[in-house]
Amino acid sequence: MIEQLADRFTRAVERLVAYALVLAVVVNFANVVARYVFRQPILGADELQVFLMVWMTFLGVVAVTWRRMHLRMDLFSERLPAIARRWLRLAEALVAAALSALVFGESLRYAARMFEIGRRSDALGLPSWIAPSSVAIAFGLIGLIAVYRLVRRAARGPAA
Repeated sequence: MIEQLADRFTRAVERLVAYALVLAVVVNFANVVARYVFRQPILGADELQVFLMVWMTFLGVVAVTWRRMHLRMDLFSERLPAIARRWLRLAEALVAAALSALVFGESLRYAARMFEIGRRSDALGLPSWIAPSSVAIAFGLIGLIAVYRLVRRAARGPAA
């Protein structure tokens, strides 16, 4: 059941990222036309595109993590005996969970600080906590994925 829910969530995230990409392209095209045809660029278009790119990147990495589609440097590890590969994958999962927790905590603290001081972006006046909150959300979800996989692995036993 968790797998199905996560797959549905991942598909929704992928759609959201695709829509954000389309929006970024439309904003970029409109800004190019406004700038070079009408000599009047759209104020804040570049800033909006940066916000969209940050969110696309960090939401996208959640989908990539769930689908196990991230880049791996496994030339060496694939030549190891099966037991060594299992231990290596366990170590990878533990490191992923620990690092995700660290990045989650730090980015959450940073976003909270930006929220506290009321910092806003220069052109659009968007709250400055929006971008770093994408990092906190993404790494929180990546950490949950890593913990879920560790629990599943533990439930299957030492041979898993």
